Amino acid sequence: MISNIEWGDTIKKEARGSNDEDLGEVQEVTDGYVLVQRGMINKEKFYIPQDQVESYDGSVLRFTISEDEIKSKYMSDIPPPPSSFTKPTSSRIQRSEDNNKDFGQVEEGETKVPLSDEKLNVSKHTQESQVKVTKEPIKETKTVQVPLTHEEVTIETRPPSGDIQAQEPVSSKEDITIPVKKEEVGEVKKTPYVKEEVVVKKKPVTETKEVT
Repeated sequence: MISNIEWGDTIKKEARGSNDEDLGEVQEVTDGYVLVQRGMINKEKFYIPQDQVESYDGSVLRFTISEDEIKSKYMSDIPPPPSSFTKPTSSRIQRSEDNNKDFGQVEEGETKVPLSDEKLNVSKHTQESQVKVTKEPIKETKTVQVPLTHEEVTIETRPPSGDIQAQEPVSSKEDITIPVKKEEVGEVKKTPYVKEEVVVKKKPVTETKEVT
């Protein structure tokens, strides 16, 4: 029976739906509803009527409705007006986030002032830019070693071979012309060829920016 629940003991305890869904943590019990909060950054707040509580076992406050029904009916960032829920109990119990103390009963003549907060929703848009890749020629000077061949004349004497008839004695000077060859550097030509390939890729890079 919910009338036997010590509501002050449920603060900061786990809350679960009828299908054992994790709804978060109980933050406040007041004015006929239970405030349940889930999440650390994107907080979800549920203002659930107290009469929807099924049981409390000292560690888990369980409700009679499912998470889907709770999200569709009771999810809100601000508390509902006091008249929207039936109050099964006259006690007002609230958990203070500053000093973690429970408040007592509502005194007559007290006025409840709802406090609002704002969520920061940051949108992103894609901006397109272009990256230009330029290929340009670079001149360089190269020195090449070119082997050149030439002929030289050498003279050697050796005994005659075979039957060689002796000639008349030489009586005058005689010149003998022997042609020799040599190689010289000719025309230098350049021939283009594919040395290597450059592959240009793009990939997404995610960075985190702080928005205040």
